Amino acid sequence: MTSIDLNSLAVTPADIAAASRAIEKFAVRTPLLTSPALDERTGAQVFLKPEVLQRTGSFKFRGAYNKLSSIPEASRSAGVVAFSSGNHAQGVAAAAQLFSIPATIVMPADSPKTKQERTKGYGATVVLYDRDREDREAIAREICMKSGATLVPPFDDPKIIAGQGTAGREIADDMAARGAVPDVVAAPASGGGLTAGVAIGIKARFPQSMIMTAEPEGFNDHALSFAAGQRQSHHAAGRTVCDALMAPIPGELTFSINRQLVTSGAEVSDAEVAEAMKFAFRELKLVVEPGGAVALAALLAGRLDAKGKTVAIVLSGGNVDAELFANLLG
Repeated sequence: MTSIDLNSLAVTPADIAAASRAIEKFAVRTPLLTSPALDERTGAQVFLKPEVLQRTGSFKFRGAYNKLSSIPEASRSAGVVAFSSGNHAQGVAAAAQLFSIPATIVMPADSPKTKQERTKGYGATVVLYDRDREDREAIAREICMKSGATLVPPFDDPKIIAGQGTAGREIADDMAARGAVPDVVAAPASGGGLTAGVAIGIKARFPQSMIMTAEPEGFNDHALSFAAGQRQSHHAAGRTVCDALMAPIPGELTFSINRQLVTSGAEVSDAEVAEAMKFAFRELKLVVEPGGAVALAALLAGRLDAKGKTVAIVLSGGNVDAELFANLLG
């Protein structure tokens, strides 16, 4: 992959640096973890970024807080509206609570009850919709049109991407402090905002690092898009246990970044995701939700070229219903 001028992108390293300053008092600077058991099993030197320890239990708080911090004070009383299966919902709701901004979140009726209840717990109004029959974006835009609220997209927004990029910047800083250079960095992908932000944050310090996405089997719109060189929809029917990773197509803005910075995408089955969740629980003592475990699953299943290399893996979230978690752990 040829060298890219990061300052020519829609989101730059300077934008991520500004986001880091904006969120530093409220977001958790999650640690970079290692595991001898994981290194031994994979034949790699592995570093894990556990965003399960982030405020609201996922990386989404980073982008949500950065976006809300940019809303002019005169516009804040009209509120914010977001659409999400759960993690962005909680991130926006929590950030809105900190800013005393009214929040309305459009969520699928079949999203995990834990995510719905926690979103309400941050003071947000939850509007449920049918994932198969209704358009969540249309519902959210209608609410904005009637109320004058600001729409807070889950991924296709420069402020959101810059906020998520703070996780990549932290990985790069912490690895550099340890004298480590990442050969491969892998993150879960749905709309692509996390991947885009992480890619910029990593490549600002380590331009030769390979960035990869991880997706549930069949819900492989990023892998298809990288292969085609343009945005492609996946053709999955039904559901995946990774409820957070079911976006049908990469975002326009996110893909404009990712097609230049990301090497390729990996797919994993729901069974492989469950194995990764088990490993995280038993060996790392971490609760990772299915969508948050796909990059680890790709590593454990041998879908990443990791042997003999230094690898960084993002564990993007830990919001999983207790019953589902128990069932997946068997």
